[in-house]
Amino acid sequence: MTSLIVLTTLPDRDSAAALAAHLVERRLAACVSIQAPCRSVYRWQGAVEQADEVPLMIKTAADRYEELATAIRERHPYAVPELIALPIVAGDTAYLDWIVAETRPGSTGEPAA
Repeated sequence: MTSLIVLTTLPDRDSAAALAAHLVERRLAACVSIQAPCRSVYRWQGAVEQADEVPLMIKTAADRYEELATAIRERHPYAVPELIALPIVAGDTAYLDWIVAETRPGSTGEPAA
């Protein structure tokens, strides 16, 4: 099964931590890495804006993406949140199996043999 890295940004550490916990608790993500704050420069409604943001790197199974994206949109404070999914084309088999196992409802946390 294919796994994904999904990227989004939040306006502060507290909202990033809350979203990360929600996604892992609901098994929509196996792991969410909360990155160091960064400065984003972007165009919004005709003006160039700048904002400090906290990036999230979310690891999930591809078949969980739509539900994960819905959960992010429902809890995200931005009108148009960054939501980018990148396929993981190679990686440690045990880690990739763990991602899939952790995103199964009712999982014991162990990948299938």
